[in-house]
Amino acid sequence: MKSLLIAAAMPASGKLISLSAVDVVIIATYFALVLGIGVYLKRFTKSGEDFFMAGRGMTAWIAGLSFLAANLGSLELMGWAAAAYQYGILATHWYWIGAIPAMLFLGLVMMPFYYICKTHSVPGYLRLRYNNATRLLSGVCFAFMTVLMSGINMYAMALVLKVILGWNIHFSIWVSSITVAVYVALGGLLSAIFNEVFQFVLIWLGALLIPVLGLIQAGGWSGMVAKIHQNFPGQDYTHLWGGLGHFSSNPMGINWIGIVFGLGMVISPGYWMTDFLVVQRVLSAKDLRSAKMAPIIGAAFKMLVPFIVILPGLLGLALLQTKLLPTDQALATGGHSYNEVLPLMMGRYLGPGLLGLGITALVAGFMSGMAGNVSAFATVWTYDIYRPVFRKQAPDDHYVRVGRWWTVLGVLISIGTAYLVMQFRSIMDYVQALFSFFIAPLLGTVLLGMFWRRTSGAGGFWGLLVGTLTSIGLWGWVKAAPAALSIVALSADAKPMAENMYRALWSFLACVTVTVLVSLATKPKPASELVGLVRGCTDVPTEHGIPWHKKPVFWGAVVFVVFIILNLIFW
Repeated sequence: MKSLLIAAAMPASGKLISLSAVDVVIIATYFALVLGIGVYLKRFTKSGEDFFMAGRGMTAWIAGLSFLAANLGSLELMGWAAAAYQYGILATHWYWIGAIPAMLFLGLVMMPFYYICKTHSVPGYLRLRYNNATRLLSGVCFAFMTVLMSGINMYAMALVLKVILGWNIHFSIWVSSITVAVYVALGGLLSAIFNEVFQFVLIWLGALLIPVLGLIQAGGWSGMVAKIHQNFPGQDYTHLWGGLGHFSSNPMGINWIGIVFGLGMVISPGYWMTDFLVVQRVLSAKDLRSAKMAPIIGAAFKMLVPFIVILPGLLGLALLQTKLLPTDQALATGGHSYNEVLPLMMGRYLGPGLLGLGITALVAGFMSGMAGNVSAFATVWTYDIYRPVFRKQAPDDHYVRVGRWWTVLGVLISIGTAYLVMQFRSIMDYVQALFSFFIAPLLGTVLLGMFWRRTSGAGGFWGLLVGTLTSIGLWGWVKAAPAALSIVALSADAKPMAENMYRALWSFLACVTVTVLVSLATKPKPASELVGLVRGCTDVPTEHGIPWHKKPVFWGAVVFVVFIILNLIFW
C-alpha cells in the first residue's frame, strides 16, 4: 500500500522503483542473447529466400508461435492494459471475436492460396492476382503503416522505462531500436522468428506475475469484480456482451453491431488475413499442412493472452486508489495516464529479481513487435516497391543487401514516428485509426480477388484506393467537425472507439462496392492466369492419409468451440 501511495503522489516524470544488481544482470543478459542469436543466424541467410522468408523451413509450432509473437509486443502489454482500464473487459473482444475466427479462416481457407503461389508478401499476391498498380498502392500503404506501428512499440517501451526507472525516454528508444536493427539486419526473418519465439516465452514468464499476485490480493475474480463495482458504480466494466445493447450502456460507447461487423468482420480479418506483418511468419512454414496449422496454434494461445494483458487493467480498476486519466489530461495535471497502468502495477508488485524479469518481458515485447514490423517493412519495400520500380533485374545478393539497408533505415524512420503516439488519448485509439485506414479496405480487395474470379485488375486498384481515401476522409471529417462522430457511428452516444469500428466498416463497404462496379465494367484476367490464386481455378491439395486427430480442420474446430465457451462464460 505504501508503494501505491507513493506512485499516486509522484509526478509522471519521476520513477517508481530502482533496479537492483540482479535486475540489471537479467536485462543485460537478455540483450546479449538476442544479439548473439542474430550473429549466429547470419551464416544461414545467404539468399533472398533465406533473408526474407527464413528459407520456408519453419515447423508449424515455430511458425505459429512467431505468428502470435509478432503481434504480442509492448503495444499489446501496454496498450491493452490501458484499454482494459479505460473500457473494462470489453477490451477482450480484440482477442476473441477480434482475432480467433479470422485466424482460423486464414489457416483453413486462405493459406492454400497464399502458400501455393509462393508469394513473398501480400502485395506480391495482389500483383499476381491484379496488376502492378494494385501491388504498389498496397505496398506503399503497408510500408507507411509499419513504420507508424513501429513508433508505437518504441513509445510504449520508452514510457515503461521512464515511469518505472526514470530512464531518459530518448535513451530507451535508441538503445532498444539499435539492438533490433542489428539482429534483424544480420539474420533477416530467420533471426526475427527465432527471437520472437524466445521472446514469447519471456513475455509469458514476466507478464504472468502481475495477474497472479493481483488476483491473490483482490480475493480472486469475484473479489476483483466486487471492488470494480464499488469503485465505479453505474459503469459496467465486467461484462463482455451484456452491456452492448446500446451505445450509452457501456464505457466504450459502442454497440454490438460495431463489435460484430466493424471489429469481427472487417478490422480483425483485415489484420490477421491480409497484414503481411503476421502473414509473413506463416509463409515461412515448411509445407502446406504446417502453414495451415500455424494460425490455429496461434489462435489457441491468443485466447489465453487476455489473462496477461487485460487482467492488469481490470486489477488497476479494482486496486489502484488513484484515478488514471487520458494522456492529455495527465500531461496537463501531472497525473498518471491510462497508458501507465501496467508500469504502476509493476511498481506495486515486483521486487528485486522479479522486476528484472518483468522489465525483460516488456523489452522482449517491444523487440518482438518492432522486429515484426521492421522485417515485414524490409520485405515489402525490397520486393514490392524497390524491385518493380527501381531495379527489376539484379542478382539475388543485391536484393539481400537492399533488404539489410532498409531494415536499418526503417528503424530510423520509425524512431521519428514514436512521438506521434503522444498526441492520442490512448495507444489503442492510434492503432485502431491506422487499421481502419489501411487494413479494412485491403480486406475487401484480397477477399474479392481470392474468391471471385470476375474481379478485374482495374477493379482491385480503384476499390483499394477509394476504400483507403474513404477511411482517411471520414477520420478528417470527424477531426474537423467532432459532431460528425454521431453520423459516422450512427449514434449521438458513440465514442471514439465506436468511430474506429464504423469507419472501418464504411471503408470496407466502399472498397467492395467500387471493386464490384469497376470489375463488372472492365475485362477480368482469363481463368488460365488465375490458377493458384483464386478459388475455383485452383486444385487445393487434400489431406488424405492423415489421421483425423492430426488434420488442421479438427484442431480448428476444437479452438472454435473453446472460443464460444469463453464468450458464454464472460457474457
